[in-house]
Amino acid sequence: MEAAIITIMALLFLSFVVLGVYATVKAAKAAKRGVDRTLDQARRTVEDTTLRAKSFGQTGVAGELARLRLSLRTSMRATQEALQAGVGEDASLKESLDLFHRLSGHGLELDEDLKRLEREPDRAYVARQLPELTARTQRITGSADALRRAARDRALKFAEDDLSALSDQIDVEADALRHWSDPETTQGPVPGAAAAPGADARAGEEWARPAGASGQSAQGGPGAGGEPPAITAPDPRRTTYPWEKSARPETTT
Repeated sequence: MEAAIITIMALLFLSFVVLGVYATVKAAKAAKRGVDRTLDQARRTVEDTTLRAKSFGQTGVAGELARLRLSLRTSMRATQEALQAGVGEDASLKESLDLFHRLSGHGLELDEDLKRLEREPDRAYVARQLPELTARTQRITGSADALRRAARDRALKFAEDDLSALSDQIDVEADALRHWSDPETTQGPVPGAAAAPGADARAGEEWARPAGASGQSAQGGPGAGGEPPAITAPDPRRTTYPWEKSARPETTT
């Protein structure tokens, strides 16, 4: 018996150790991914700032190369963010995202070519390559822009259709709310129900009596004429409504 208890305690301890190690590894990987994302974002920001400064501050071949790289990076990043944000709500964008991934391969290859030419000392050679590089950049950015704008137009169309359907439903509901009727006036007598003899007369007497002068005496017993006790209305002090706050208990101080 004692050996079994010791074995169970050892297994529980081992399980806790394994879970602790697993949680530590997961936390370390998550922290590493966060650091990597932060570093990538910082590197992209530095590169974009450098390219923007070169495109405005330099002329000639160097400035044109910086403008091509900046245009390529801006278009590809905007399209990627738009497609990744929309694919969660619209599954049909998955095919568009796959096409963009294929386009990204050509974009990365072009960006590497532009970076190599930035370090090329023969500016005349670079100048001869500029027309072809400009055409490649325009083709890639044009395709990326087309995907991004189509995804945006699709999302706007769906949002407009949903808003139109919602507006129609609200109009129907508003028209239905405006057609009201008083249930007490529209409710007729129950078919087949016969009134008890003298019921109308007693009802008239009850409504004709002043408040507090019904057949029930002050002590709660029947009236002097032997009539049954009148049905009293509920105490208004006990009537509560949903919007009322509950009464606070009285203190003894």
